[in-house]
Amino acid sequence: MADLDPRLQELARLHGVQTTYWDVKGKLVTATADGLLRALQALGAPAARLEDVDEALRQRRRELWTRAVEPVLVAWDGNPPEVILRLPARDVARPRHFTLAVENGPTYAWPMKLSDLPQVDEADVDGVRYSARRLNLIGPYPLGYHALTVEGDGSAWNSVLIAAPTRPAQPKGARHGKTWGVFCPLYALHSKKSWGAGDFGDLEDLVTWVQGQGGGLAATLPLLAAFLDEPFEPSPYSPASRLFWNEFYIDVERVPELQRSQKAKELLGSKEFRDGIAACRAKPLVDYKSQMALKRRVLEECARAVRDDEERLRALMAYQAANPRLADYAAFRAVCDKRKAAWQTWPAPLRDGKISEGDYDAEALRYHSYVQWLADEQLQALAAKTRSKGPGLYLDLPLGVNSSGYDVWRERAAFAADVAAGAPPDPFFAKGQNWGFPPLHPERSREGGYPYVRDYLRHHLRLAGILRIDHMMGLHRLYWIPHGMEAKDGVYVGYRAEELYAVFTLEAHRHGSVLVGEDLGTVPEEVPPMMARHDIHRMYVLQYQAQPQAESLTPVFAGAVASINTHDMPTFAAFWEGADIDDRVDLGILDAATAAAERVRRATLCREVEATLRRHGFLKDASDRMAVLRACLTFLSTGPGRVALANLEDFWLELNPQNVPGTWHERPNWQRRAKHSLEEVKAMSEVLEGLRAMDRVVKQGALNRPEAAARTPP
Repeated sequence: MADLDPRLQELARLHGVQTTYWDVKGKLVTATADGLLRALQALGAPAARLEDVDEALRQRRRELWTRAVEPVLVAWDGNPPEVILRLPARDVARPRHFTLAVENGPTYAWPMKLSDLPQVDEADVDGVRYSARRLNLIGPYPLGYHALTVEGDGSAWNSVLIAAPTRPAQPKGARHGKTWGVFCPLYALHSKKSWGAGDFGDLEDLVTWVQGQGGGLAATLPLLAAFLDEPFEPSPYSPASRLFWNEFYIDVERVPELQRSQKAKELLGSKEFRDGIAACRAKPLVDYKSQMALKRRVLEECARAVRDDEERLRALMAYQAANPRLADYAAFRAVCDKRKAAWQTWPAPLRDGKISEGDYDAEALRYHSYVQWLADEQLQALAAKTRSKGPGLYLDLPLGVNSSGYDVWRERAAFAADVAAGAPPDPFFAKGQNWGFPPLHPERSREGGYPYVRDYLRHHLRLAGILRIDHMMGLHRLYWIPHGMEAKDGVYVGYRAEELYAVFTLEAHRHGSVLVGEDLGTVPEEVPPMMARHDIHRMYVLQYQAQPQAESLTPVFAGAVASINTHDMPTFAAFWEGADIDDRVDLGILDAATAAAERVRRATLCREVEATLRRHGFLKDASDRMAVLRACLTFLSTGPGRVALANLEDFWLELNPQNVPGTWHERPNWQRRAKHSLEEVKAMSEVLEGLRAMDRVVKQGALNRPEAAARTPP
């Protein structure tokens, strides 16, 4: 702190940027001046050099004081919020006109002089005296997004008043209370009918089968739109959009137009096409490009055939009318198809969001609109079938979106340019991590009451019984890395957590869904209490919680989603055998001496975990690796968590992970197919016995009542 100019520190504070943070070892780290300046520029501060800071401070203070009312206000449980109004002191005696338009309700209007309100602050800004006054609104308000407008002297200021429940209402019926489920990435799941990777039909089959075994849900990775041609990016955590689905997962056999299109049937039945499908099925890794190219050829014929069926065409047109963003998205993807390049390289009009009919092929536009309808149809049918017997779908909301994707192209003002989100250095990633995607701008994304955030939440929550929020800490702060700088030079930028929680809880309440926050890694102390207050359930991951001590397993958190690992972690067998340590040596992340010490520590840890499981009766004295796995799952199922989640691949002691963080070309991330087909999985005794044991424990656990799970301790 002593090395930073006090004026720069103040400018950072006024923009919500942290000048210091605690690293994972408990050491206080001070941001660099260069990193702060670059981050402040990305936030809109005119501060390229230290010499610019005085002027940037003046502008920021003026910006804050000339903001007559905050763009977002939060009314928890409908109780009126405190509203601070700021105006030049000379104007406070003039009458102002207030309007409050209730969502789907009446509009209230009244005049008022600010001089009649109590003053809470004042300041001189550029020679003008400003006064801050407190307005006490009259409530309560119904839950929803309400519009507050302040008008006077030819000016108007708007604010969105979010009336949100402190806690979303608990789902009713089978979706309420403790349950269990399985996890498998959909691309890895495959069946005899799929083309080399899972599809929505396979996902429905998996969820239905799990529920038939007594469980409640199946969890998978994000199912969002992706670039599977040019540019190519198959990572589910770098989607082309968080507002649209990935047509890669459409179950072609369930498309109604397939039976109506002679050309589609002929194509599907041709030897050349069947050989192509067989080649995709035979590969150990998912061949996204080849499979998507095959699937698209059939779906394009189906898109043409829908025009010959009046009933289906009306349904498609109704879907398009109900989803006004769809035409814009389809046009964007059609231009991508034509240009085979990221939008940042397009000519200025296209780059700036202005697309004309001649900029794309009309058939491509119809295709992209049609496949979104199909994907939504299949997912809606899946959700309707499975949510009556449990949560059904456990979907995953990624933290970011591909910088070359639709969302950044269309919602550019909501994102911060010239920076990427990431993480500071830690023992595992000594140089830190750069995740590559642009973060949301904490101020500009607020305008209008977070419309983009609302849209991507609704897209997921209308289908998800449970929604996992990737990197829950991102609602509080994100680590920004300016382009061209190393990850160690990044800074933490704060967000309006209360406002974001209000949007999340309101949308979850409206859709009857449960929220789960991924709170692993470096978690600021304010995050767990906020999650607890708003019933956003925590994650308990055994590999994270296991500690080398006598009682090596901490109890499962009340209300948590409890699992042995995650997609970013070693599988159960790899962790117990130390295969991930060998992999880090191979990648050059660990040297021989460090790896040797880590192997000793891991072996000790696993022995102590097994000893703890024995002490508590989960494990017999003589046990093989499969018995240890089952004991771990029993431990997770016995605790007061909301969901006990088993990774399907752990049941056959898979050693290879689905993702090795920090790698791309070095490891086949997001491409590895499961060793066994879905038909084989459903017949495997190891899987059946493991799931039946979880079911028995969950159903016998009368102590784990939902009302106990609804309170997650910090």
